[in-house]
Amino acid sequence: MRHLGGVQRLPVAWRGFMTVAGAWAMQGCSMFSVIEKASGRWVGRLGPWVPAQWPGTEIGWGLAREVWGRGYATEGATAAIDWAFDTLGWSEVVHCIAPANAASLNVARRLGSSFLRQARLPAPYDAEEVEIWGQTREVWRARRGRP
Repeated sequence: MRHLGGVQRLPVAWRGFMTVAGAWAMQGCSMFSVIEKASGRWVGRLGPWVPAQWPGTEIGWGLAREVWGRGYATEGATAAIDWAFDTLGWSEVVHCIAPANAASLNVARRLGSSFLRQARLPAPYDAEEVEIWGQTREVWRARRGRP
């Protein structure tokens, strides 16, 4: 959570939940909940994310620390990227990552994404630059052996 603003109080978290629900209603897509099969616990969210003035069509992830290293981010992001390209018709996906977030940088690399540029997110998230990683639909499909 350090790279996503830290643990949030209920009113702030609730606003975030409503943002995700609203994005589904307004844009037809947003992040998916990640439910751990073995426990049935909600352990995070990942998937398409396109707020206003965002630096691209993002596939992002945010998972509870206790489930890091189990492949959930890579597996889930892979399915979300397939869905974004195949169903949403996106031509590119990006991942906006804090430079100090080594775990997310590793996920981006496992997905086959490359560093594209430095950027600032729109206010109020513009205090520090982020790294934009990503790839085109053609690169993704070639890597996956799909036309």
